[in-house]
Amino acid sequence: MEMMEDVVIVGAGIAGLATAVALKRVGVRALVLERSEGLRATGTALTLTPNAWLALDALGVSHKLTPLYTPSIKGYVTNVSTGEVQEVLYPRQGIRTLHRKVLLEALAEELATDSIRFSSRLAAIQSLEQGGDASMAAVHLEDGTTIKSKVLIGCDGVHSLVARWLGLAELVHSGRSAVRGLAVFPQGHGFKQEFPIFMDENNRAGFVPLNDRQLYWFFVSQGENMEGEPEQMQRDVLEKCTEKFPSEYLDVVRHADLSSLSWAPLMFRPPWGIIFGKLSKGNVTVAGDAMHPMTPDLGNGGGASLEDAVVLGRHIGNSVMNNGGLIIPGDMAKAIDDYVKERRWRAAMVVTASYLSGRMHHGDRWWIKFLRDRALYKYFFGWLSRLVFVYDCGRLPAISFGEMDLSRKKD
Repeated sequence: MEMMEDVVIVGAGIAGLATAVALKRVGVRALVLERSEGLRATGTALTLTPNAWLALDALGVSHKLTPLYTPSIKGYVTNVSTGEVQEVLYPRQGIRTLHRKVLLEALAEELATDSIRFSSRLAAIQSLEQGGDASMAAVHLEDGTTIKSKVLIGCDGVHSLVARWLGLAELVHSGRSAVRGLAVFPQGHGFKQEFPIFMDENNRAGFVPLNDRQLYWFFVSQGENMEGEPEQMQRDVLEKCTEKFPSEYLDVVRHADLSSLSWAPLMFRPPWGIIFGKLSKGNVTVAGDAMHPMTPDLGNGGGASLEDAVVLGRHIGNSVMNNGGLIIPGDMAKAIDDYVKERRWRAAMVVTASYLSGRMHHGDRWWIKFLRDRALYKYFFGWLSRLVFVYDCGRLPAISFGEMDLSRKKD
């Protein structure tokens, strides 16, 4: 079977759905291909900083989420080896931690029911030259379907097939891994809306309330493979934390919802692979983790993906507006190139900042320990917050054809 679409997006994660929403708001329909049978919620929860909420506001969905989650204004970091506690002040807007599935559903609700094609596994990508500077892309699925499109956007995650087709640099293992999950307290957990973090020379752990009964928690360790059954992962975390980590954290881990637990090595794409890499080819590009996988030390992977969606939607929307509502394949290459130019350095900077933050947390050299204990949260983290968190990716253009205004949601 052969199909034709204006835009095909590979992956129905945060980047993919957000990009589809951004394109819809500028009058462009996109077909999202998702290999799973439904929306995936791997990762359980995520933290969104002010830059992410500005992007969600541009996408028209922030109003669905802000009433559900209380912002955290501050946190604290406890060195369990020395007992020293450092307070961390977040930007005045605070940060919100929310269920990943709730965010995905809020984005998916903005799309037509036939916009997402589940159980669609990508087998191959082909570039089809149309003469001059124009080109199209064809994706071949494992079920034999071929879909041709004027634009192809890879939002297929850390191990992106689209990124591999473009020839982007391979990922690098940070040397660390993380167990993440939810904790459930049916009668209420009683914790304040703060973000406590506990660390020693090799491990870092923390939790943050999602609501009155649920918390998101994590455990990051160096060089540990803790993959296995959920019960075993829980036991491994408790075993490593029993000696030094406070009882409140151990109690959170004991209340883990075992079905929510996941383990993953922390991977990233080197910043020079983003700065000098081929992030697009004609009318094919990438967004989200497919472009800039990063370690979670600044909690900005989801925010960066949302920024990508708005910026890409803006550049494609401007091209559509200049062509009377039409997607011209020859003009799409320029729109995508402009998107890449705008995002390349920002993405590389966030990846670098996340890596450095993690290196400061887990480094064992004397000067790293000195900086971590004396300056990381008091000075360095505040500077990073202003650099990474307080960032506005801009708005989507108001596309009007006749009486139709697709950039503003109708009541």
